[in-house]
Amino acid sequence: MSNIGETTKRSPAVGWLLLLVALAVVFVLGLLAAGVTEKRAEIASVFNNVREPIKSVAPTFVPSDEPSKDHEKMKVSIPKTDPPISGRNDAWGKENYPREYATWKKTKETDFQSKYLGNAPEDVLTERPNMVILWAGYAFSRDYSAPRGHWYTLHDMRKSLRTGAPGVGENKDMQPGTCWTCKSPDVPRMMQEIGVGNYYKSKWSELGHEIVNPLGCGDCHDPKTMSLTITRPALVEAFKRRGIDVKTASPQQMRSLVCAQCHVEYYFGEGGMPDGNKYLTFPWDKGYTVEDMEKYYDQPIFGKDDAKGPYKDWEHKLSKAPMLKAQHPDWELYILGTHGKRGVSCADCHLPYKVEGGVKYTDHQIMSPLKNVAGTCQTCHRDSEEKLKHYVYDHQDKIMEIRNRVEDELAKAHLMTEAALKGGATVEELKTVHTLLRQAGWRWDYGVASHGGPFHAPVETARILSAALDKSLQAQIEVQKILTAKGITFTMPDVSTKDKAQAYIGLKMDELKAAKTEFMRTVVPGWIKTAQEKGTLTDPDLLKQYDNYQYADPDNTPRAHPIKLEPTPQGMDASIK
Repeated sequence: MSNIGETTKRSPAVGWLLLLVALAVVFVLGLLAAGVTEKRAEIASVFNNVREPIKSVAPTFVPSDEPSKDHEKMKVSIPKTDPPISGRNDAWGKENYPREYATWKKTKETDFQSKYLGNAPEDVLTERPNMVILWAGYAFSRDYSAPRGHWYTLHDMRKSLRTGAPGVGENKDMQPGTCWTCKSPDVPRMMQEIGVGNYYKSKWSELGHEIVNPLGCGDCHDPKTMSLTITRPALVEAFKRRGIDVKTASPQQMRSLVCAQCHVEYYFGEGGMPDGNKYLTFPWDKGYTVEDMEKYYDQPIFGKDDAKGPYKDWEHKLSKAPMLKAQHPDWELYILGTHGKRGVSCADCHLPYKVEGGVKYTDHQIMSPLKNVAGTCQTCHRDSEEKLKHYVYDHQDKIMEIRNRVEDELAKAHLMTEAALKGGATVEELKTVHTLLRQAGWRWDYGVASHGGPFHAPVETARILSAALDKSLQAQIEVQKILTAKGITFTMPDVSTKDKAQAYIGLKMDELKAAKTEFMRTVVPGWIKTAQEKGTLTDPDLLKQYDNYQYADPDNTPRAHPIKLEPTPQGMDASIK
């Protein structure tokens, strides 16, 4: 100690240096202590909020005795428990977690518009009529609206023309019960109650009175511990087939994997087996890229034993090509982007922390981070809000250029192929063309169906859409050879609007809309009433959501576009400004 004192006397600068080092150490230790205290306070506030124990459990998964084919092995089931699984969101939030619950209910807001989409309703087919041609023969050609908040997961599905109007006149189910899987915490409840296999074999309308609570608390959280948990068998099964136990995931990985239960590419069993099997399956056996999943679907293992072949979602009505429909491969693209590779989770950006009255909690208004740049992007990035938004829009603008071109050329390729068929070309002669249309359509849909792909992984999304454009033009070249050889003249039909495109592919839209109007007026309120009588739906806002409800034609939904933005200054211009 005397040596230190003598040293500081001879050189006062050393003393000041030691003081600064000591202050820095104390400051860092203070930050660590504050962080630990804050985290403990957060945990304590969560459990101290529990006023009424939630009568539910998180699903557990055990090996299933459900019959499995080689590419569907590792199936699991959800054993019965006491108490059973509950799907009621208000049982969690109304009394126990009011802050989180209040922000979750804000997902019904439709007030945000970014340059591309937002949380407002929007009829995408009106803006992009080529998509009607690209999906000809598939339900998405009827209507396709921009996604909204989790509050609308059930309502938007019920009112969609893609689900038809079962129970109205002679209308029967056109979709399987599997379509409900990503829409509600009532899904694991029903899987536990009737069995996973039986759930997937159900028809869509058979579960209408059971699946009544929109996506919420029990989809991601254990009601006993509040820990993040997996509630859907398909994710567990997909990882098991790759030799991965999802229970070994870290807490940070779980902040994305709970989203990956739904925001992924998937398909329904055998795509229309006679026994009604629509078993939800993730095609990850060969990997997570667009090409890996294409290889999976191209295997000649699908269908009945006497007619095996590659998988197809539908046969295109105009070109007769065997098509694949991408769902929303959000997680698969996210892991290939900068944020995913650096360990940033979905929740880091889409469920940021908030502080209210000294209490830190998670904001459950899950939506675009662009609505809350200060609470999301700027927790890591020091750029201004204006610049950060422009960085995102710059990526989106460039990828939209490619997308627009793909949709023009791929729609034209399908129409040219239709002309070839009408002119006498055979399916065998068009085999190469059909392969290219399938490959182009798969890549286009994969890039377009992903929510936020141009931001999550802009380089990969641009690569995929560029490949779709290349294959679309190759298909045109190949079919033009056939048209020329057979002396067939192709004239581009007028499909420049949604109405014209839907009429061209033979859709009777007035009849579909009239049936849906009656369905929403009579069938859906009956589902709500039954659920209320059973006690599975108790939220007042949900019980009265169809009081005096009038079905809205998707054509009349407000549009979020366009927002005019000044170009972001680049290079020397930016430095001068």
